[in-house]
Formats: sequence, C-alpha cells, structure tokens
Amino acid sequence: MASGAAPLRGRQAQAAQNDELILQAAREVFLADPTAPISAVAERAGVGIGALYHRYAGKEDLLRTLCRNGQEIYLTEIKRALASEDEPWDAFTGFLRHIVAANTHGLTVRLAGTFVPTAEQLALAEEMQALAIELFERVRATGLLRDDVTYLDIEFLLEFLASVKLGNPNRTAELRQRHLAVVIDGLRAGGRTPLPGQPPTWEEQTQRWLTH
Repeated sequence: MASGAAPLRGRQAQAAQNDELILQAAREVFLADPTAPISAVAERAGVGIGALYHRYAGKEDLLRTLCRNGQEIYLTEIKRALASEDEPWDAFTGFLRHIVAANTHGLTVRLAGTFVPTAEQLALAEEMQALAIELFERVRATGLLRDDVTYLDIEFLLEFLASVKLGNPNRTAELRQRHLAVVIDGLRAGGRTPLPGQPPTWEEQTQRWLTH
C-alpha cells in the first residue's frame, strides 16, 4: 500500500485479500501443473469459484496475469541493474540472483504456450529482450564473460534453475541460488571447456509462445 493511502475497508479489503490469495494459489498450482483446472486454484486459495470468476474471466486471464507479474518484476530488476553504479559484472550477477529469487522464469517461460499473450505482454517481452541484451553486451565488453556464450544461452540456464524444486519453498530457493553460483562461475572468461553444438535461436525461443 502506498504511503499515506487510506486502508481498504469492508468489501474492498476482502476483495484485495481474495485476490492476493488467488494469485498465490495460482502460482503454486499452475507452476506445478499448467494444465490444472481453475477450480484447483479456488480450492487452494480457500475461496469460492464465484469469487475467482468475479476477478478473472477464466483460466487464460489468470495465466496472463501471472505471466505479466513476472514480466514486471523482470523489468524492474533489469532497469535497476542498468542504472546501477556497480561494475558491470557485479550488476549483472546481482540481477541474475534477484530474478532467480523472484522465480520470474517460472512465471513466464513455464507458462509459455498455455495462453494467448496480449499486445501489452508482447510489447513488454520486446522491452525485456532489448534491455537484457543491453546489459549482456555491457558485461561482454568488459572481457569478463566467456566469448562463446550468448544471451539466449543464459536465458535457458535460468529456465533450468526455475525447474529446481526440492523440499519446502525455502529449501528450493536455497538450492537455486547454490546452483546459480555454479552457473555464474561457468560464465566467466578464462580456462573452460568449449561449448558443444549451436546456441538456441530466437526462432526457437519465439515458437514456444505459440499456444498448443
């Protein structure tokens, strides 16, 4: 709530609370199984199906909202990194740690192809791509980043990290940061094993957003 804003009361407060419960439940349900029915979200949230439909037109609307939330978090963090006065490598690795902690790739790539993106979301995706490449090229210019890795290689590595799940949420978050530390060391220039095969292409990346 914004500083100085009047607290919500009565039905407004209840609606806001229900929406928070629904979104949290949707994250848990759909990240575990994007094909789950919307009724599973209502059950997990502890709200009636009517309350859910009062806020969201259907499952696709809810999926789009989750994805957009992930996009907004990603943009906030990438803009913070680009504006940082830290050295490019430190700003870049800090950005990676923040978005892994926020699980933005779980909210975006994990849900890809399960709904039709809006024009707004497509525009956000283009902004995300442009800013991320800007940060990537800034780090590459320092010579600290291995020269045979691409921006999309890193995106797919972040997707792999989003798939890590073990024990409770705190344990999962701990392991993702542990494995990210291994990834970051592997991104450094210097002695390394040459990467086999070809890097992923933008055509391959875009194809995944087509609904199945």
